[in-house]
Amino acid sequence: MEIAKTYEPKEIESKWYPIWESRGYFTAESKSEKPAFCISIPPPNVTGYLHMGHALQHTLMDTLTRWRRMQGYNALWLPGTDHAGISTQIVVERRLKELENVNAKDLGREEFERRVWQWKEHAGGTIQRQIRKEGASCDWTRERFTLDEGLSKAVREVFVRLYEEGLIYRGAYLVNWCPKDQTALSDLEAPKKETKSKLYHIAYPVKDSDEKIVVATTRPETMLGDTAVAIHPNDERYKGFHGKSAILPLVGREIPFVCDEMVEMDFGTGVVKITPAHDPNDFKMGLTHNLPQITVINKFGNMSEAAGAEFAGLDRFEARKIILEKLEIEGLLVKVEDYTHKVGHCQRCETILEPLISTQWFAVMKPMAEAAIKAVQDGRTQFIPENWTKVFYDWLENIQDWCISRQLWWGHRIPAWYCQDCPKIIVARETPTSCPSCSSSNLKQDEDVLDTWFSSALWPFSTLGWPNNTDDLKTFYPTSEMITGFDIIFFWVARMMMMGLKFMDEVPFRRVYITGLVRVDGEKMSKMKGNVVDPLDVFDRYGTDAVRFTLASSVTGGTDVDLQEIKRKVDGQEIKEYPKMEIARNFANKIWNASRFVLMNLGETEFSANPFDESASLYDKWILSRLNHASRDINNALEQFRFYDATQTLYHFFWNDFCDWYIELAKPLVTAKEVTPEVTRARQRIIYILDRSLRLLHPVMPYITEEIWQRLPHEGDSISMVAFPGSGCDRDLDRDRDQLDQVDQINDQIEDQMRSVISLITKIRNVRSEINLPQNELVPLKLGIKDEALQKVILESEDAIKRLAKVKEIEIKSDLGREKQSAQSVITGVEIAIPLAGLIDLDKERERLKKELGKMQAETEKLSNQLANPNFVSKADPEKVEQVRLRLAELSVQRETTKANLENL
Repeated sequence: MEIAKTYEPKEIESKWYPIWESRGYFTAESKSEKPAFCISIPPPNVTGYLHMGHALQHTLMDTLTRWRRMQGYNALWLPGTDHAGISTQIVVERRLKELENVNAKDLGREEFERRVWQWKEHAGGTIQRQIRKEGASCDWTRERFTLDEGLSKAVREVFVRLYEEGLIYRGAYLVNWCPKDQTALSDLEAPKKETKSKLYHIAYPVKDSDEKIVVATTRPETMLGDTAVAIHPNDERYKGFHGKSAILPLVGREIPFVCDEMVEMDFGTGVVKITPAHDPNDFKMGLTHNLPQITVINKFGNMSEAAGAEFAGLDRFEARKIILEKLEIEGLLVKVEDYTHKVGHCQRCETILEPLISTQWFAVMKPMAEAAIKAVQDGRTQFIPENWTKVFYDWLENIQDWCISRQLWWGHRIPAWYCQDCPKIIVARETPTSCPSCSSSNLKQDEDVLDTWFSSALWPFSTLGWPNNTDDLKTFYPTSEMITGFDIIFFWVARMMMMGLKFMDEVPFRRVYITGLVRVDGEKMSKMKGNVVDPLDVFDRYGTDAVRFTLASSVTGGTDVDLQEIKRKVDGQEIKEYPKMEIARNFANKIWNASRFVLMNLGETEFSANPFDESASLYDKWILSRLNHASRDINNALEQFRFYDATQTLYHFFWNDFCDWYIELAKPLVTAKEVTPEVTRARQRIIYILDRSLRLLHPVMPYITEEIWQRLPHEGDSISMVAFPGSGCDRDLDRDRDQLDQVDQINDQIEDQMRSVISLITKIRNVRSEINLPQNELVPLKLGIKDEALQKVILESEDAIKRLAKVKEIEIKSDLGREKQSAQSVITGVEIAIPLAGLIDLDKERERLKKELGKMQAETEKLSNQLANPNFVSKADPEKVEQVRLRLAELSVQRETTKANLENL
């Protein structure tokens, strides 16, 4: 059969995905007798693009989905995208400013939303095209979007139910506010970053006294809103101030001393100013002591009118400078010291957040969190690696109410309406027409939208049709696996657990596999470092299959994936290369070339479901056993998310067992000119092994395996739809039960026998290389084998040994003894001698061996001295010390062998 000499990934990849999709190979059945398997894709942002984290997770998800589909599961990988509220709104606002010089307010809400939908349709398809490029076997007939009609219905249903149960409420509370993005943020969207700052010690005069009490603060600008000074009730230093008042510097307002156990006695002076409107702890203390709330910083990050005419309108940080200058003039700035602490920043724009009192919507999380914790404790959902379970528990055990409202226009608008003629708030599934309290039709919907993560939390069941009791929901919920990054365990995984248990009374997934980061030379990728790897670029350069294999083979127990990068100059331009991807590309080429050899030697050979009959040779039985061994190990590895182990088994079986040995062993019959029954059977066997090898490879390397499999004699329409070896699903091809038992077996005895043959051939080749025998020079071979069964094995493989080791004759004795003028060696159970008289210059060989012995002796002495040095043994890396010991042992064996060879000469 004609097949190109070289593997060209681009041409093959562009051909197969449209075929797979158009023929419905990835479309799952709503009702099926097959066991269900389901993965929901973590929905990427609709305006986003693929990064290497996506490529890693999608590779793992697709590997599992293709594997399960081939195992006979009704497999669904459900794709979709997230509307990504604030991120998308910022992108569109920026484009409007750049292209039309207008902002969202100029357009008005309705027109702005229309523009965002327009942008979504224009740019939103990018991520889907890129996912297809990865070879991801998603069921695109079920693609969802977090703002589509069905998911919007689910969001409203959840909101209304939680509100009716008192688990959603509206109130004025202190929230994380971003002055730049103009919205409230949840605690998870407000990461606290280590920030170098100052700790200011300010003297507050005590009323009706000459005394002053010193407070410590990092935010002197908020002092204008102070309504108390707090001390710990047990702090002996300040017992005398109980019941007294202080005078607020610069303002002159009288503020009380309050006693509260929240005060840390060892922070600063042990006295803290209380600003209930601008600090979370102060807010709580303010409620406890019924203190006024004075907002001195507004939502734009500027000082408000309540800060006083002198400061109103100033930026908060500019006001800080002026306040410090005034305090210093009045002699009230006692001390300033360097101080590093954690400050809340906006996750998206990195603006320093302002704690502000704002009327927002909140969800009560504690009851749902307790249910999620119990579900994991009971084993209903398992985290892999297991260490992430503690992280999950820690966050849920300390969970606070979730601020779910956002001051945006793009997103799920809160289903709450305010009657303009009475205080009634109406929360409803459908838009109300009149107020149930006063019958007024003058209703206004809440302007805010829900946090993006609110709709994402419903993803596993809303995408399957909930709140309707659909066939998809019955078949695929709970989903089987969730593969995602550690960075969204709190944002997403925990919330999906809580919502799934609340509304489905069942966990959303059985297992959660947490991936690490994709790094370059140990460094996190960033544009500033210039080390960002674009997956589309490496797909193009190395082939998608090679990149997929690289990523899967780099995954070990949820640790970070590290891509080594090498930079070199080509025609003055810097080129970045990735050695791991080079290795994987070489592997793809090896698969192609080995398959090309088979295809070019098939003639008219037809497919056989079981070509391994009584005529099968030792090496035929051996490769069948090795295939089944690999099948078993790969199935076990994928079941346990051991992707590295699965890919290593694939690599070594195909490259070493199949290419290095089986093809070479079978070559004479496979390439024979005369087509005899024996030749046909040999070709059918190599087709069978290649067919099964391609099936094993397919989940990780789908494109190349489909291309080659279609060229082989086969049964079935696509490799993606045939049975995976060793999965118990080979019934489609191996219909006869007796044949199935024979084909599926692992034969350790056969593998041991063939291992002896391979070791013998390898040892002979090594000896030939050591003594520089010409490559095509046939040599006599003498073997000493005491075990009669092993003698029989070697005799049965005599032709293969002669051909592959370049041996002209073999003499076997039970005891070889000392063979003069021979190169001798040994493997388990076999003494080996190659008579050298007439083959090489014996004098030159003796000199060579003497030089080798001298080098070994020098290295032995050097390493022995190292081990004799107590400083080396005690201070060196233990791994290095062990390497030295192992090398000494290796040298000892080599010296003895070389001495024996020298003596024999």
